[in-house]
Amino acid sequence: MNRFFLKSILIIITANLSFISSANDKILLIGDSLSAGYGLEQAQAWVQLLQNKYLENKKEITLINTAISGQTTDNALLKIDTWLTTHQPDYVLIELGGNDGIRGFPVKLLQKHLTELVTKSQKSGAKVALMEIQIPPNLGPRYTKMFTDSYELVANKTGIYLMPYFMTDIAVNPTLMQNDNLHPNADAQPIIRDFMYRAINDWLQN
Repeated sequence: MNRFFLKSILIIITANLSFISSANDKILLIGDSLSAGYGLEQAQAWVQLLQNKYLENKKEITLINTAISGQTTDNALLKIDTWLTTHQPDYVLIELGGNDGIRGFPVKLLQKHLTELVTKSQKSGAKVALMEIQIPPNLGPRYTKMFTDSYELVANKTGIYLMPYFMTDIAVNPTLMQNDNLHPNADAQPIIRDFMYRAINDWLQN
């Protein structure tokens, strides 16, 4: 009787552990230098700071950071199938396009690549969010507007969540930027962390 009782308890504990494990949401972040922590130690970067915050708050969320400095949308398309197969994420957050825009890539091509990244993620079973990237106005107001509008267009076309850009207020504050005026410095990282904590929470509850 005691042996049967202990075996029953073990089965219940194992089942509960399986439930807890499956409750952990995996978010695959596909991004560029802004999420890769360019010019910083990884421990200083907002992605690691956010993961630490999830752990402190006992939130069952794991961030899988595949951001690469200099990454463009076409670069990411070459790797996304492997990322999706390897990590099998519940959610995919796409923070890409800044390098495409700075280099003046055709807007139609940007839209095509973003759409393909989204649809590949959706077909894997993941829920997708697209961050609304903004670029400096160097290439003129027409290109800049077409570029920015692309994100809402892709989001509407694919039915995904459009997330606000985390650099909007930081990019205009020189004290929060590195000397290249393109990348946020260490002081900006906790601000981005808190912004993304709220933005991801809004997305997951959407």
